[in-house]
Amino acid sequence: MNTPAKPIWQISSARLIEIEGFIPTPRGMILLPPEPLAWPEKDPGDTLDYVFEIAPALTGNAGDSIATLDVAISPNNPGDLTMLSAAADGTRAILWLQAGQSGTLYTVTVTITTTGGRALARSIALPVVALASVPAPASAITTLDGAPITSPYGAPITAT
Repeated sequence: MNTPAKPIWQISSARLIEIEGFIPTPRGMILLPPEPLAWPEKDPGDTLDYVFEIAPALTGNAGDSIATLDVAISPNNPGDLTMLSAAADGTRAILWLQAGQSGTLYTVTVTITTTGGRALARSIALPVVALASVPAPASAITTLDGAPITSPYGAPITAT
C-alpha cells in the first residue's frame, strides 16, 4: 500500500561533492593533482538528487553564485543514466539523476558560469550497480554455491 508522504526536501550530504579550492602555490613547489571527484554508487532504479558545491572556488568573492549550468552525461545511449532536472541554489548545483545500466561508470560533466563571470567545469564519476536484489527465478542458472549467474545488466540468466 502506498502511503502519501509530505515533501520536505533537504540536501543529502551522502551525495554532495565539493569542488577543490584554489590554493596559491609558491614558485618551485609541486602539488599533487586533486583526487578524482566521484559520487557513491547508484542503483538503476534510483532517482536521486546529486549536489555539486562550488563555494571553495569562490572564496573571497562574496555574493558570487551560479548563473548558468550545463550538464553532459557520458556514455549517452538508450537506457543509460539521464538527468531528470537541474537547478542552482547559490553555490550549489543540484542534479536529479535517474536510470542507468548496471555495471557502467558514468561521467557527469558539470559546466558552470557564475554571476561574477567565472567559468568552472568538472567531471564527476557516478558508478551504477545493481544494489536492489531481486530473487532469482527457479529456472535461473546458478553457480555451485547457489548464486544466480547474471547478464552484464544484472538480470538472472535462465535455462528456459
